[in-house]
Amino acid sequence: METMQLIVDELVESISTLRFAAPVTHVYNPLIYARRNYDAYCGLYAAESKEVFLLGMNPGPWGMAQTGVPFGDATMVKDWLNLEGRVDPPSGQHPKRPIQGFQCPRSEVSGQRLWGWVRARFGTPRHFFKRFWVGNYCPLVFMEASGRNRTPDKLPVGEKRRLFAACDRALYRTVELLKPAYVIGVGKFAEERAMVSLQGLNPTIGRITHPSPANPKANKGWDHLVESELAGMGIRV
Repeated sequence: METMQLIVDELVESISTLRFAAPVTHVYNPLIYARRNYDAYCGLYAAESKEVFLLGMNPGPWGMAQTGVPFGDATMVKDWLNLEGRVDPPSGQHPKRPIQGFQCPRSEVSGQRLWGWVRARFGTPRHFFKRFWVGNYCPLVFMEASGRNRTPDKLPVGEKRRLFAACDRALYRTVELLKPAYVIGVGKFAEERAMVSLQGLNPTIGRITHPSPANPKANKGWDHLVESELAGMGIRV
């Protein structure tokens, strides 16, 4: 029987042998060193089919990279999602990007915005997760020698092909399992990958503005903007 745990196990195994060339110098996989927290997130909130799957790109260095939860700003994960578990930092960490788990002093702005909007609109996690799911397309965090974050879309063609093949399979199986009517990319990249990987399934695919502070549109009332975008796709909140 298909389960989230099985999907994650096979995704982790399928990408374990991948290697990435310069300018990438460090690669983190929180589905390994923070797996217990991701499993707890799924165990609490993925027990039933969903109406809407909000699909992110990959973990942020101060979010899921630290906590194992998508868009996982440590304070939001602890105080609102009611999750806090041990994180075993990976070996060979980048000196400028240490994994400190729930003791990470930095905030994940994207996670604060996304979960902050969810908290304000839905009140409780269980109210939100009865209809929605939040996940990432790619589980890996890529860093350059300077410590700069490098997103999966910036990888060389050959590296993307191998990585995306594994991520496409995992996304397809997750959508088969959760049966969402909508798969909504949080940003353009996630929307594009959903359109490629979900051929043969029938969810409506769309996009909302990414809440990153690097996105100028997100810095002018992201919560109101995203509600308008969801409403335009027929999704009530």
